[in-house]
Amino acid sequence: MEVSWYISAIMTIVLWGIADVFYKKGTDPKDRYSHLRIVIMVGLIMGLQAFFELYRIDYEFELTNILKYLPVSSMYILSMTLGYIGLRYLEVSINSPVSNTSGAIAGILAFVVLGKTMSILQLIAVSMITIGLITIGIIERDIAEREKRENNVNIDKKYKIGAIALSFPIFYAIIDALGTFLDDVYLSNLMSPEEALISYELTFLLCGILALVYIIFVKKERFFVLQEKDKLFAAIFETLGQFFYVYALNTNSIVVAPMIASYSIVSVILGRIFLKEKLMYKQYIVVGFVMFGVFILGFFE
Repeated sequence: MEVSWYISAIMTIVLWGIADVFYKKGTDPKDRYSHLRIVIMVGLIMGLQAFFELYRIDYEFELTNILKYLPVSSMYILSMTLGYIGLRYLEVSINSPVSNTSGAIAGILAFVVLGKTMSILQLIAVSMITIGLITIGIIERDIAEREKRENNVNIDKKYKIGAIALSFPIFYAIIDALGTFLDDVYLSNLMSPEEALISYELTFLLCGILALVYIIFVKKERFFVLQEKDKLFAAIFETLGQFFYVYALNTNSIVVAPMIASYSIVSVILGRIFLKEKLMYKQYIVVGFVMFGVFILGFFE
């Protein structure tokens, strides 16, 4: 049975939202190589998924596809790695409102460059989602800053580099948006979703292996999979989300890209449930605002 782009997008949102929670749990601000440990785990799980996909298509896959798809893969992997690094600086960065604009940027590129269009209702829904994501990110930033002032928190030296911390979500948004735009081009003209997925996951596997070699043999650090459970679960949900993502994007990216960016709303809700993070009434209102935008996209599909 063929799954619609909307269902694929919803699955991506839920799975990546869950992954986001495990990323938060598994990131150690004191570990300089925390981001590389995440790359290793994601690379491992994506590699397993790639071989499963190869088996599913009876290994009818040309290795040249990996090189052909490299511009897209490199954009995604670089943006994700920057995002992993940025997790260590969330206290001083405005990470959420900036990084979540990547979907809107990708939608604009699809409109301007590829000439893709949307209906008035879709435009309203996408605008609601984008505005909601930026708003909830700003609210989260203001809450964090107020708590630091109220608790007289002494900011550690590494948190004083505000400009550097800010650069992570900015570069993430730009690079991820370019990756999404290029992905749209590839899926429209050059590759099937299966070929794109396998190419990306095998590239990530290679990056994971290189990161593992660097940590163990260059930096002489230990790495045990069983001690990285949160990163492992994050990698599993990240990979499952990627599976649905390519099928969702293989339609009208001007709508899909901003919609999928709302996965951070899921992480906010789950953070409240499982990480005991407090939510203000303003956040509940914005979450409802974004979810209504997502509902509009599905109802008028």
